[in-house]
Amino acid sequence: MGNWSTVTEFTLTAFPAFLELRILLFVVLLLTYTLTATGNIIILSLIWTDNRLQTPMYFFLSNLSFLDILFTTTIVPKLLACLLEEKKTIPFAGCIIQVYFYFFLGTVEFILLAVMSFDRYVAICNPLRYTIIMNSRTCLLLVLGCWLGAFLSVLVPIIVVTRLPYCSKEINHFFCGIAPLLQAACVDTHLIEKMNFLLSALVILSSLAFTTGSYTYIISTILRIPSAQGREKAFSTCASHITVVSIAYGSNVFVYVRPNQNYSLNFDKIAAILITVVTPLLNPFIYSLRNEKVKEVLREAMDRIMSLILRKT
Repeated sequence: MGNWSTVTEFTLTAFPAFLELRILLFVVLLLTYTLTATGNIIILSLIWTDNRLQTPMYFFLSNLSFLDILFTTTIVPKLLACLLEEKKTIPFAGCIIQVYFYFFLGTVEFILLAVMSFDRYVAICNPLRYTIIMNSRTCLLLVLGCWLGAFLSVLVPIIVVTRLPYCSKEINHFFCGIAPLLQAACVDTHLIEKMNFLLSALVILSSLAFTTGSYTYIISTILRIPSAQGREKAFSTCASHITVVSIAYGSNVFVYVRPNQNYSLNFDKIAAILITVVTPLLNPFIYSLRNEKVKEVLREAMDRIMSLILRKT
């Protein structure tokens, strides 16, 4: 029986056999990754260079954009390399690092989305005290809490996975994840699956419950605003976040809040595309297209760039 110290690499086996299809997937994923990185970098640049966006809401949004860049970079570059390589392997250490950062960054995002909903709750339900409650020190502590809490919450499960004996060096996925690693293990992983289920449920469902509670109060407060214009303005500040929350929780709940992690790896592969590629791509476009202030700042930045180009020509 093998053990963790003798396994030096895994082979990823979920890639299509036809070269033409792999090249097509490579082009699509490369384009998507480029758009994701570009969109989130633009959001980061606008927030950190324009004084109108120096507010708690956009501070949290800049962290979400930074998080999306890191999250896709954890998976996509290796995925692109495997699409073109004949030997689709990943070192054991690289596999564990990928698993850790995938779940670490995913956990940060869920906690951050809950924090962002709290920010909107204070802004709409308690506007007179907003600047006092959501001061720069509080915002910084909340963000640090997101990263530290996520770091600690996924540390123990990953350590457990590294200590498992593995009978197979093949992983039935296109990147390293908990479920395909458990399938490759030699031992009964039922207890580990339960532990992962409980941790996933704790993180995802608790943050979802907090977010839902926040928006219940927010919506009830908005409905009490007497003017239609006031209600529309208040709701517009939350629309982008509600959209992002719906996509994030909708795609993750069915994959990770499930007692049997080996239930359907084929379903997991499809959902993983949505989680790792599509969602980080959509986030910057959702926030730029549905947020009037971001659109205004973006238009002004584009105008300045165009006028600079015209002057040089």
